[in-house]
Amino acid sequence: MIDASGQRAPTGELVLSLQGVSKHFGAVSALTDINLDVHAGEVVALVGDNGAGKSTLVKILAGVHQPSAGTITFAGKPVTLSDPATALDLGIATVFQDLALCENLDVVANIFLGRELSPLKLDETAMEVRAWTLLNELAARIPSVRIPIASLSGGQRQTVAIARSLLLEPKLIMLDEPTAALGVAQTAEVLNLIERVRDKGLGVLMISHNMEDVRAVADRIVVLRLGRNNGIFYPDTSNQELVSAITGATENAVSRRAGRRQAQQEQREGGQL
Repeated sequence: MIDASGQRAPTGELVLSLQGVSKHFGAVSALTDINLDVHAGEVVALVGDNGAGKSTLVKILAGVHQPSAGTITFAGKPVTLSDPATALDLGIATVFQDLALCENLDVVANIFLGRELSPLKLDETAMEVRAWTLLNELAARIPSVRIPIASLSGGQRQTVAIARSLLLEPKLIMLDEPTAALGVAQTAEVLNLIERVRDKGLGVLMISHNMEDVRAVADRIVVLRLGRNNGIFYPDTSNQELVSAITGATENAVSRRAGRRQAQQEQREGGQL
């Protein structure tokens, strides 16, 4: 299905819908009238400059903060995300930038941390089988589930964190800067991982500053600026348009570089005539 903008319209069910969500900290307005939709089987990238409100919005959806105004609809029903446990129980999983992994524990222990099977007498076998199942679904490149997290690469650690988020079979996964501080190969591994999560039919909300990573996997790009919506874009959007929406400035280094390239192209074409 093609929408009015000429882009492919989402076909999965509407998993998450925010209408007029605002957040105030005293006299400071962090978010104002935010609207956002995420469908099943869709990656929505949330981008914006520092201070745009991305982290505040993620914390609202994770149940850490409560909105000052607006409604949140999840799986077709209005919800109140009063705390992180409520968000998890509803089916909203969050992988924060620090991953919150215990480096001295192995992969299985990290995946089941706080949710161990038969905690009084750990069912190690069942936990190991379940861990391998989750990792295989993500086509993870992890040699063993019994090696400590400290011995894994950045991309492998991100894989473990995402596998842990899948343990409770969520409908929406939020990823906060999933490729930050990763090398080229590890970034490609994580981007492939995000596509596999989408292919499983989950909604994915990805926060990132890297426009190339965003365009590589996102179906839609939602821009926040100064705590407000500032446009919805698509993967074929130019860097110039995205930077302009994020910064609010049409004249910047990206636009000047694009202008120079356009002028050089026109000169070459003129010389060939």
